[in-house]
Amino acid sequence: MLCRVAAWTVTAVLVVWPVRSGYDAGTLDEFATVSIAPVPAHELAADQLPNQPEHQGDNPVVALVTPPAIDAEAQDRSAFRGEAATQLATLEPAEPAYRRSPAPVEQPFGLTSTPVNSGDVVTKWNGVEARIRADNEILARCRDDAKNCPKAAQNFLAIVAQGRALSGRARIGAINRAVNLSIEPMSDMAQWGVPDRWSPPLETFTTGKGDCEDYAIAKYVALTAAGIDADDVKLIIVRNIEANEDHAVTTVRIDGDWIVLDNRWLTLVADVDMPKVVPLFVLDDQGVKRFAPPALIGARQGATPASVAY
Repeated sequence: MLCRVAAWTVTAVLVVWPVRSGYDAGTLDEFATVSIAPVPAHELAADQLPNQPEHQGDNPVVALVTPPAIDAEAQDRSAFRGEAATQLATLEPAEPAYRRSPAPVEQPFGLTSTPVNSGDVVTKWNGVEARIRADNEILARCRDDAKNCPKAAQNFLAIVAQGRALSGRARIGAINRAVNLSIEPMSDMAQWGVPDRWSPPLETFTTGKGDCEDYAIAKYVALTAAGIDADDVKLIIVRNIEANEDHAVTTVRIDGDWIVLDNRWLTLVADVDMPKVVPLFVLDDQGVKRFAPPALIGARQGATPASVAY
């Protein structure tokens, strides 16, 4: 499993997800539609980082530093549910919101990478890319026939539309926030009975549940659909040193620098400010690359890469 799904990551800023009963997980029509509210400016501009995780038994506990308005909004999660955008039929692919700066940082974390052609990560990424293409065909049909668009696709397109209505950092923050609020954290073992399963966005939005890579994949697809250049969006697998597990996040390049979108908090974090991780793989429409050599990011004073367990 890429990462243990820690309910503390989302419930720190959300109330308990409403209990759903009597639904068919194989049907796209059983779930209420999500309507995304405007994003407060202080959420998107906040530069606070989560405190270093502490351990409580076998489970890591993170004390989050969140914008003050989040708690008030989180008291009623149903505010983020309602009717999807009624303009789906006219939703067309957007032009990129911005272009790379003249001297951008080529890869997240400022590291070099080399292509990987085989292995478990390559197999999983190739599989989910094929399913993303199938999702994109459904989303395209929804633009032509909004009335018959499945609920999961309506939910996802509402997030894309909300992002497209904004620009720059606000666009990225809106999509990060909306996806985090739309998915209930659950491990692959609990949901599917297998240690690790990578789901495309519409499967995740159908069940309403997922773990770290499911959040990251949904953000990756939503950001590019909202008009961000594919070269500026990456899915990254890192080793979380504190929890001693792998973790998936999405990174986006803006103004030449990379920021991280994490399901554990709403704040946008600079790649080099990630709390104590070792970047392992970078995934995008060009395939899978391995960061080489691995480097410890966000280390506490005195920590070295030699402490990393692979």
